[in-house]
Amino acid sequence: MNRPLLFLDVDGPLNPYAAKPERRPDGYTTIRVPRNETHEDGRGLLHRRRSLRVWLNPEHGGILLQLDFELCWGTTWMDDANRWIAPVLGLPELPFVDFGDVLLKERPDGVHWKTGPLVNYAGGRPFAWVDDEQSELDQTYVTAHHQAPGLLHHVNPRIGLREHDFHTLADFASSLDTSRTTG
Repeated sequence: MNRPLLFLDVDGPLNPYAAKPERRPDGYTTIRVPRNETHEDGRGLLHRRRSLRVWLNPEHGGILLQLDFELCWGTTWMDDANRWIAPVLGLPELPFVDFGDVLLKERPDGVHWKTGPLVNYAGGRPFAWVDDEQSELDQTYVTAHHQAPGLLHHVNPRIGLREHDFHTLADFASSLDTSRTTG
């Protein structure tokens, strides 16, 4: 049987973007990702946006690879996560969910815009999803629209993934192994 999927969001779980901006968390390194955006000021002048500061903990890659999951990007970074994030974490190129037309579009029912595409991508496989923007509405949606177990694990964007988060993910994967061998 296939291993369960682990959908990884970047901003929040891997990049604790809401931490105090003047203090990089211990164990993290800073990368600067150029933005390919410009904006017009009130005088009609175009300005390039500053690069995006991203904090990453290189140890997270090894820990994620040891978990009994198939890793997959579930982030607005989509394939850019393979270019900017994976190398810093020591991760191989990972598949990603292409959010296409739903990217950042609010749903009228309050379910996060990522939830439906993640459920569709999972295609009936068990999955865990680490993100900082989930709610009970998302869990209700997953329960109603996904036949297999689905763990929605909220990560505080001020601190990112911590040891207890990895334990929660390992326990979830382990519980699936138990149900597969006893069921």
